[in-house]
Amino acid sequence: MKKFLALIIVAVTVTGCQTNPVTGRSQVMIFSEETAIAQSKEAYSRMLKPLADKGKVNNDAEVLARVETITSRIVAQAVKYRPESENWNWSIRVIDDPETVNAWCMAGGRMAIYTGLIEKLDATDDEIAQVMGHEISHALLGHTVERMSRAVLIQAGIIAVAVTQESDTVVQGAALAAVVALQLPNSRTAEAEADVVGIELAAKAGYDPRAAETLWKKMAEESGAGESRFDFLSTHPAPVKRMETLRELAPKMMVYYEDAAPRPTYAINTSPPAP
Repeated sequence: MKKFLALIIVAVTVTGCQTNPVTGRSQVMIFSEETAIAQSKEAYSRMLKPLADKGKVNNDAEVLARVETITSRIVAQAVKYRPESENWNWSIRVIDDPETVNAWCMAGGRMAIYTGLIEKLDATDDEIAQVMGHEISHALLGHTVERMSRAVLIQAGIIAVAVTQESDTVVQGAALAAVVALQLPNSRTAEAEADVVGIELAAKAGYDPRAAETLWKKMAEESGAGESRFDFLSTHPAPVKRMETLRELAPKMMVYYEDAAPRPTYAINTSPPAP
């Protein structure tokens, strides 16, 4: 336990704030993106395997094909945006949970979207593209590493209080940082960055940027349903100002959307964990 806390202190002291090479913004990172990607790989399997065992992952071939087509076009643009991300293991899974309105992308391009988001919002391809473009942008811009850093610090505080002797909690804590990070909201700055990059990626992939505003309108309407497990808004607040910003961005993105050039795709891993 003492060794773990010492490592956290050293990491914060040595690493501290780093300047994001894409945005130029200073970000708190207690470990590298490579470490975050490795942790996300383990967390991804841990999260999906129990669902796959129950037949809750990729069990509708038509929905999976639709999501894969949309996402593969956006990832192709993401790789152009950050060429080093070509080495990521870009993956997408559709989780069969009609009550959960959510989607996410971990460090390294491991993604998931819940059927509830598609069904409850009656989402069009353009709207699904806005969701995935936004989530992919969080990974491209290092936001997932930021959240994982916060998660580790939070866990360190919890462990310091709850654990009084050496145990395997440290290993579990490091492995679960990526899972905890999914529960944490991004900063307003990070959300604004992902909005701008996400709508651009989607437009370049051939999806109507005007769908960004209609998506968030649907989000706002659906969030008022008392029985909805609206997880997406817990980490992606949608104030009126945000929709106004997206409305203003859309006309600027139309040149990409209306481009007649072919829309490339990128091969994405869609295989669920082995039972």
